[in-house]
Amino acid sequence: MRVYNFSPGPSMLPLPVLEKAAAEMCDANGTGQSVMEMSHRSAAYKPIIEKAEVLLRNLMEIPSNYRVLFLQGGASLQFSMIPLNLAMSKEQAKGPDGAKRKITLIDTGIWAQKAAEEGAKYTEVNISASSKDKAYTYIPNAPAPGADDAYYHITWNNTIVGTKWADIPDTGSVPLVTDISSSILSEPLDVSRFGLIYAGAQKNLGPAGVTVVIIREDLIGHAPAWVPAMLRYDIHNKEGSLYNTPPCYAIYMVGLVLEWLKALGGTEAIAGINRKKAALLYDYLETSKMFYSPVEKKYRSLMNIPFVPREDDAERKAAIEKRFVSESAAVGLMNLAGHRLVGGMRASIYNAMPEDGVKALISFMEKFEKS
Repeated sequence: MRVYNFSPGPSMLPLPVLEKAAAEMCDANGTGQSVMEMSHRSAAYKPIIEKAEVLLRNLMEIPSNYRVLFLQGGASLQFSMIPLNLAMSKEQAKGPDGAKRKITLIDTGIWAQKAAEEGAKYTEVNISASSKDKAYTYIPNAPAPGADDAYYHITWNNTIVGTKWADIPDTGSVPLVTDISSSILSEPLDVSRFGLIYAGAQKNLGPAGVTVVIIREDLIGHAPAWVPAMLRYDIHNKEGSLYNTPPCYAIYMVGLVLEWLKALGGTEAIAGINRKKAALLYDYLETSKMFYSPVEKKYRSLMNIPFVPREDDAERKAAIEKRFVSESAAVGLMNLAGHRLVGGMRASIYNAMPEDGVKALISFMEKFEKS
């Protein structure tokens, strides 16, 4: 029996995708071999990676002046690649007044902090706003960028604390960069508002191992000569994401997920499904006498929904959380523990989570509350 996997990542995949991958495990596209066995430079593999890019471009309506790269290292490696490519060259390192350029970043949680920490190894980082004062339960107002900003970084959806930007900040001529690992393709997004978008695949796109980078052409080719080849967007772009052996099977799985999403009706259709799923759980939390959402309503994520017991005693609260996670797992509702740094519980309801899974969780919560 398949369980409902509420993990924040790696997350559940659509059942039709898994079934198709299983059917093609030993013979993909009539080649007599698995994608796992294919050379990334073979005629058999070329249409697989090309199809994945075409589907992603269509579903996200990516403009023609943006390049799509399939890379490795997760979103975490992008915390280094982005400043190395966008803020380090002679052309990029100085502002119009001769001052050294810096990175401006909005701090909305742990992943934003990690981006800031890595960026600070290469250039100055200006944290212009933060929601740390209220445990990251809201999104702060985004101050205007400065003339010496190399780029402006936000984390679109905050997986751990369950917040999401309600609006895209206007950064003018300063490139807006965003991590959309946990919200990519969950709803329509105007790619043209950004200079660079990046996402680890293991939440909404496919299995862990591949990272998607969508970058505007004019931002490619500015890395100084000393930046290692594997960390340069220009080299990966020139080689069509095939500079070295890419995560071939993970890219193949991304293609299958994108096919599934296209058949559903694309991002508009999945957005309606996601809003309905999230509303079911948030509405229950509004009426529950035992659980509540700590996130301000305006900024609540559609993908990651933390909830905590209405209990002031720390010891009793911890006991409730432990019992909840244990008993929910026993009935096939898996990975509902909150992040180790914040505690509580968290339901990640990505695109592949069916509405029935959310309803099953609510039913369990009602019974747990009564008990």
